[in-house]
Amino acid sequence: MNREEIFSGLAKSPKVDVCVVGGGINGLSVFRELALQGINVLLVEKHDYCSGASAALSRMVHGGLRYLENGEFSLVRESLVERDRLLKNAPHYVAPLPTTVPVFDLFSGLANGAVRFLGLTRRPSRRGAIAVKMGLGIYDFLTRKRALMPKHAFRGRRATLSRWPALNPQIKSSATYYDAWVSQPERLGIELLKDGLAAGAHARAMNYAELSLDASGRYELKDAVTGTRAAIEPSLIINATGGWIDLANGTLLPSKPAPLMGGTKGSHLIIDSPALMQALDGHMIYYENEDGRICILFPYLGKVLVGSTDIRVDDPETVRCEPDERDYILQSLAFVLPDIRIRPEEIVFQFSGVRPLPASQDSFTGRIPRDHFCTFVEGGEKAPPVLCMIGGKWTTFRSFGELAADLALERLGQPRLISTGDRPIGGGQHFPADREAWIDGIAAETGLSKGRLRTLLARYGTHATLIADFIAAGPDEALPHSDYSARELQFLIRDEAVEHLDDLLLRRTTLAITGELSLDMADAALALLATEKRWQPARVAAERKRFLTLLAERHGVGEETLSARNEQRSALCETTARSG
Repeated sequence: MNREEIFSGLAKSPKVDVCVVGGGINGLSVFRELALQGINVLLVEKHDYCSGASAALSRMVHGGLRYLENGEFSLVRESLVERDRLLKNAPHYVAPLPTTVPVFDLFSGLANGAVRFLGLTRRPSRRGAIAVKMGLGIYDFLTRKRALMPKHAFRGRRATLSRWPALNPQIKSSATYYDAWVSQPERLGIELLKDGLAAGAHARAMNYAELSLDASGRYELKDAVTGTRAAIEPSLIINATGGWIDLANGTLLPSKPAPLMGGTKGSHLIIDSPALMQALDGHMIYYENEDGRICILFPYLGKVLVGSTDIRVDDPETVRCEPDERDYILQSLAFVLPDIRIRPEEIVFQFSGVRPLPASQDSFTGRIPRDHFCTFVEGGEKAPPVLCMIGGKWTTFRSFGELAADLALERLGQPRLISTGDRPIGGGQHFPADREAWIDGIAAETGLSKGRLRTLLARYGTHATLIADFIAAGPDEALPHSDYSARELQFLIRDEAVEHLDDLLLRRTTLAITGELSLDMADAALALLATEKRWQPARVAAERKRFLTLLAERHGVGEETLSARNEQRSALCETTARSG
């Protein structure tokens, strides 16, 4: 159902059971939950789907080892359950991640951890081997019945430095355990959206649209793309805007309620360094900086992801990785891997997002609870109630969406019909145990090469069949990036609500975040988008300027860098052609 059809339907019948405001991972999760129960649900996202905090996570799918010292045992237990569900329900995007913790002391952290647990101090401290051992023992205990991954193991100093010789030689030992990582969180969000929309015409969704309460007390939906407006009459509103919850409540409620949120900013760097990649040996290094703050670095789609910071913010719209944050992250990296130096040009991308934490006056941001909950804010005599989704971490999006949906169903007097606990997500449905056999079958049907189909399966799971069929159905054209073609991008533009160039290059694909985007590729993608949208030259120029400005200001990638990548890719193609 496209934008025009949605507004046409609302003009005929403005009544909606539930309007979900916010198209991040939690909003998409509750939308899918309600759609599968047959509820007349409308999702409204002010920007693009998964364009806020849901695009700026650390890419970890984890229980939250460090939350144990805050006493958040139920959150860790729930997170580990949801992690294991994602390994089964989204195997195309979520995979095990061996994680190694360098340990610099034996007893450090025990006393301070105990008094922190009792709430007597807020100061971070280094964790010694015994504290790490205790935490990992709890991790193993909480997952003992499922046992999807190996238990933790300790190594002494000699064995650790033999395996990871670039580590800080001051270490005393190391511990290795398993968590998981997600390759394309924004695409997983799109698949939640598609799952909900596939439930039937009772489920509708729009990006680049905004819901507000007008002076007469009526709710109005405005389309930022076409300028179209429509009145809607929701029985219930779910505020799933994360760090924007208080701002959204100001436009959704007749009177402004007390603040509910107190988010912090986390910034990350994507680094293209062969030496750094080799030093990791396939593991995530989960380490403490000298100030006691937890940091991470791990292989991510051929590059290395490093982060992060934890800074209070007031305006979630303007967050970006600032120079002092880059310096902090690089300093932490130099501490744990002292012989590796990162050159500025090796930082190919940076991103920053707001953690949607509950309001707190705690001076130490690491002590703010990471758990999630829902609260109703009553709208008054005429306005519907607003259910606010507070807090949450990416790993628990399904259970958080389930919680919010159950509260909504209870308020509406409707039963739950379907459980999503064991339900595959998007391209995780019918995921093949034998991937090569699946690829052979699709190759025989479509004529596409097996190499291309391996790439499509990694990007889209079993939904790759739809894209492969589309590619094979018409004449295709090569693009400046050899791993993509014109018809693949055309499919994404037509099928996945792409309205701006950043939707396509930042969220529907991984071109930008992996540092693979060149100026030629950006222009080629823009030409495809402009053709599909029938944009005039002035609109194309404005879109190009918009994208390049966003990429430079938010992600540290300037036009000069993109131009330099043109030459790099041309040289690579020539080398490949000669070797072939």
